Amino acid sequence: MPEQNRKFGSIAATLVAILLIAASFGGGIYVGYERRPAIEKVKSVIGKEPPSPREVDFSQFWDVWSRLEDEYVDRESINREKLVEGAIAGMVHALGDPYTVYLPPVQAKQFLEDVRGNFGGIGAEIGIRKDILTIIAPLKGSPAERAGLRSGDKIFKINATSTDGLSLEEAVSYIRGEIDTSVTLTIARDTDVKEVKVTRDNIVIPILTTERKGSGIFLIHLLNFSEKSPQEFRGAVQDFLSSGDDRLILDLRGNPGGYLDAAVDIASWFIPGEKIVARERFADGSETLYKSSGHRLLENTTMVVLIDQGSASAAEILAGALRDNLTIRLIGQKSFGKGSVQTVDSLSGGASLKVTIAKWLTPSGYSINEKGLDPDIAIEVTKNDIENGKDPQLEKAIEILEKL
Repeated sequence: MPEQNRKFGSIAATLVAILLIAASFGGGIYVGYERRPAIEKVKSVIGKEPPSPREVDFSQFWDVWSRLEDEYVDRESINREKLVEGAIAGMVHALGDPYTVYLPPVQAKQFLEDVRGNFGGIGAEIGIRKDILTIIAPLKGSPAERAGLRSGDKIFKINATSTDGLSLEEAVSYIRGEIDTSVTLTIARDTDVKEVKVTRDNIVIPILTTERKGSGIFLIHLLNFSEKSPQEFRGAVQDFLSSGDDRLILDLRGNPGGYLDAAVDIASWFIPGEKIVARERFADGSETLYKSSGHRLLENTTMVVLIDQGSASAAEILAGALRDNLTIRLIGQKSFGKGSVQTVDSLSGGASLKVTIAKWLTPSGYSINEKGLDPDIAIEVTKNDIENGKDPQLEKAIEILEKL
């Protein structure tokens, strides 16, 4: 793959997260389309022979096109540019991959703005799980968290709009809105269905928090993998080393992912140099290996890792790399299972195509995608635990480390 497709400075940036910032926190308002060439011009291009032979019959497409123009009752309302846009979006949607999406100009612009990390929304990562719009993780301290939304909540309505059949970008266009306005989500949690009203706010993405837990145990709660995460993690490592504590809990719960380079950099504090952190496998079976740069200051640290269903993408890569390379135990719940790679390609007129180009594998070759990571020690969090402010997963991690 071209090197520029895997550098996050370019438009064709490699993204690891479940629409880390873009779709997740309410990015991408659909407003309309910028002007396109007249349909006759598009038609002449489509009718030309493609660069390489392809056995594709477009006759039915043009048959439907002609019938619409000849037979549709409100001919004056036909917008040819929108028909072309709809055809492109439908072609991409037919792949059945919720992460491969055509982005019209307004959505494409919003996507690039959102990955810079400061915007209005509800502060909740969303994805599609088993064809259902699902909360992956609410941001710590976000409007979504304050409203009581949790990882795993299924969203069936956004205000009065059913989410059935909506793409991620369409869903977030309904969720996103002006600061201080509200959106009502109809969610299902276990057997309960209820409406949750969330007031939109300016969302600033947190990176990590640290805390001394006593008994020589230090906690780093890493909340995402942004461009600033390696620098913030370096500071957390210094705090840990200067604290006098000798055991570590790395909390990746509710971490929706982010940039792969950030995950590799953070993994390098633990994993020896040249050891594999992640494998990127492409359609032709070729692989790109991402290896530790070997900071190694924490290589022999006694530690455990916390994961849950809100741990996705780069968080799963880091957790899998620590387990495969150092046999570090994972505690909590099965992770989300987002192990695919997307690039964003620029198209004419300001539109973009976000397309899945590869899948992530752990160092041992395990494919994360749609399967997730099973914890070594499974601990569920009940409704009573949440209502009573208990954290049995963290308690189990502390219990284990106190015995080591």
